[in-house]
Amino acid sequence: MKWEFKKIESKDVEILPRFFAMRSNKTCDSVFLDSFLWKDYYHVEYCVCDGGKAAEWKMKIKGEPFAALPLCKAEDLPYYFFDTKKYFNEVLGRKLKIYLADEEAVKILDLDPEEFDVEEQPDAADYLYDGEALRTLAGKKYHKKKNHVNAFMKEYAGRYEYKTLACTDRGDMWRFLDRWRSMKGAQVEETLDPEVEGIHGILNQCSLLGVRMGGVYVDGQMEAFTMGSYNAAEDMAVIHIEKANPEIRGVYPFINQQFLIHEFPTVSLVNREDDVGLPGLRKAKQSYNPIGFAKKFQIRER
Repeated sequence: MKWEFKKIESKDVEILPRFFAMRSNKTCDSVFLDSFLWKDYYHVEYCVCDGGKAAEWKMKIKGEPFAALPLCKAEDLPYYFFDTKKYFNEVLGRKLKIYLADEEAVKILDLDPEEFDVEEQPDAADYLYDGEALRTLAGKKYHKKKNHVNAFMKEYAGRYEYKTLACTDRGDMWRFLDRWRSMKGAQVEETLDPEVEGIHGILNQCSLLGVRMGGVYVDGQMEAFTMGSYNAAEDMAVIHIEKANPEIRGVYPFINQQFLIHEFPTVSLVNREDDVGLPGLRKAKQSYNPIGFAKKFQIRER
């Protein structure tokens, strides 16, 4: 059989990262950990094609199949895009639908508007930041952030600690995550619980995944943690998860800064993912002064 899809697993960290590095991509979807985080929610499966020239994807949400763009070299993208289309048409009996296509890929494909609808997804655009700016918080633009960080350090002087986390710290993260989730209550965005489940999945397999993690403790209790991964091709840190106690002033900007200082001390670019259209999240991400966006598009076969 030409297409043999399989569910994504932690051991696929030995197989898939080289595919992600085959062409330029500044979205958060350009690293393995993002796919692993959402593997259960989106029922993520992949297929290695032609002896390793590409990896094709299929996902599903609410029973509806869709795909991500194939991972391959830029010059091979049109071929494997239409190969994915062929799978959807001939095997699934469905028209192709792709979410989160990056802008460069859309330009490479240059699809016929008679055959495909290509629509930008503004709420899915990833925020991009200058790495050194977020590490130093220097200058007028970051004055408020620096004040919040200083206020946290002053109020909790001698009581706080930033710590590079290892798999052995997963118990602290689980306990904090339970507290953080209970603070959210019932009125939360649809993907919150699947995200929490995805974090648990990462923590269960973190020794295999190469995830970078950091936490902030106050009086010996974790009050914030974050997870990220590195896109070497773009010299970019991708911040997948950042959770903190909202009742502690300054702990969010503090862990944001310290995580980059300790775990990504030289990266030139930071991807802090999208705001999913939530006004509060949008305001928070804009307050860090993005230098650009990694735009994403939806592609639908007519």
